[in-house]
Amino acid sequence: MRIIAGNAGGRRLDAPPPGTRPTTDRVREALFSSLDSAIRLEHGGWDGVCVLDLFAGSGAVGLEAMSRGAGSATLVERDRRCAEVLRRNVAAVAPSAHVVVADATTWTPTGGPFDLVYVDPPYSLPDDDVRAVLSALWRQGAVADGAVVVVERSQRTGDPWPDRGFEPLRNRDYGDTRLWYGRASQPGAASPPRRATTMVEEEA
Repeated sequence: MRIIAGNAGGRRLDAPPPGTRPTTDRVREALFSSLDSAIRLEHGGWDGVCVLDLFAGSGAVGLEAMSRGAGSATLVERDRRCAEVLRRNVAAVAPSAHVVVADATTWTPTGGPFDLVYVDPPYSLPDDDVRAVLSALWRQGAVADGAVVVVERSQRTGDPWPDRGFEPLRNRDYGDTRLWYGRASQPGAASPPRRATTMVEEEA
């Protein structure tokens, strides 16, 4: 595992302990090809972007965003073995990133509102529980209006989006992995413009 691009590009990351499922370099390359385009359109670049990485594992996604210039990142991981690996990776790549050892399904958000949210729960977590996590973030105002939200799941799992608060954009498959892209919309805020070019991807 490595950081792909940015000021820490090429730096290797410690892998999480056996039994976890880190996001592969190939999937992250495709993910950030899409996100770079979206972040440029919505924010003019990564500078100042506030990132939330839920079920963070090694922290590879949040730290990749920090390497590319994100203003801040909060990385939430319940497993204490993973959290130790996560802390080492944070210290090596982005010491200002905030590590939270907590269960993402019950965590009360701190910081934010977040402009980019990445949710990578165990594939065994029921779809309804994933929707509940997203609903809680939305109800608590933890996601900024227009925030990009990406959920990593197995192709065998269902649509992760709750009934309200999120506009589904598209999904992409990589082997057994499916990335679901969406955009958050807070109550009372103007709906974000729908841009077909918001998610431009170069296959890894």
